[in-house]
Amino acid sequence: MPAVSAIDAAYRQFLKPFLFSLDAEYAHRLTIRMLSLMPPFPPPRERPELAIKLWGIDFPNPIGLAAGMDKDAVAIRGWETLGFGFAELGTITPRAQAGNETPRLWRIPERRALINRLGFPSEGMAAVAPRIERMRKAGISIRLGLNFGPNSDTPPEGVAADYTALMERLGPLADFIVINVSSPNTPGLRNWQSPEKMSELFAAMREKAGEPRPVLVKIAPDLERNELFRICETALELGVDGIVACNTSVAREALGVSSPHPGGLSGRPILIRARELIRDIHTHTRGKIPIIGVGGVSTAEDAWLHIRAGAALVELYTALIYEGPGVAERIKAGLADLLRRNGFRSISEVVGIDR
Repeated sequence: MPAVSAIDAAYRQFLKPFLFSLDAEYAHRLTIRMLSLMPPFPPPRERPELAIKLWGIDFPNPIGLAAGMDKDAVAIRGWETLGFGFAELGTITPRAQAGNETPRLWRIPERRALINRLGFPSEGMAAVAPRIERMRKAGISIRLGLNFGPNSDTPPEGVAADYTALMERLGPLADFIVINVSSPNTPGLRNWQSPEKMSELFAAMREKAGEPRPVLVKIAPDLERNELFRICETALELGVDGIVACNTSVAREALGVSSPHPGGLSGRPILIRARELIRDIHTHTRGKIPIIGVGGVSTAEDAWLHIRAGAALVELYTALIYEGPGVAERIKAGLADLLRRNGFRSISEVVGIDR
């Protein structure tokens, strides 16, 4: 971990104060640029007890990068160097698009949170595909999930075609695929969480899919329980490979946040809500659908409780901004310690034990 420790120390002492003095989105772009230029340090040594197998894929550890951080797959080597077991890249759209007007990203430091209304800014699948192909040829060990979304100017009747185009071009490059139907910043997108729309979407994608890849659906934290349970039942019927719980939230008062900014809230305020969703999904599906838990995770204890609630894998994004680039390694060390103290030999033994 020497390389990660040095990067983390530099971030805390110099980079974080500097980046926090800048506009949030400009700081984000600058961070991604720096990570893309990082020398190819060897990734940290993994702990065998944190390895987990899902969908026939061996994950070296359960800590992943959430979608939204590296939208255009430019810093893959950096995420590997920082110790992530996998990275969910995107959201990627079929055609390049600018996203919503700026300003569209705000920090809430007192709550260790972010609000974004980015609206899927993306260089498009034609730009992203060659980058992933180069990394694959270079022999990366990090697992890659690709998060797909439609273009903002695609009419409702063309949304399914957008997802199938992404599946055809990028599916073969992914370890797993995440269908984003829950961003609050693309008008009408959350309608595709309904059982009827999900059935239509998955039927279209499977018709065009080549070599099968695990396909997951990412859901919103703002669902009512009856809506959530209908999605769970539909996922079981359709044979969906997994659920990512959850996306950003449009709630404010219920999460103890006061802000005039529109968009999706991420970070510490949604930690408990995400865990409730994870537990409800795991219980309602009787553990039959793997869950990636995302929302508010910044410590080993956060990840541990998400896993106990039913998450097989855990993602983070906002914590990188507030805790620094060493956060994944600190969480992994803490998880290994929690395993030992609680008498478990493997992280897979912990998944869903609180159900």
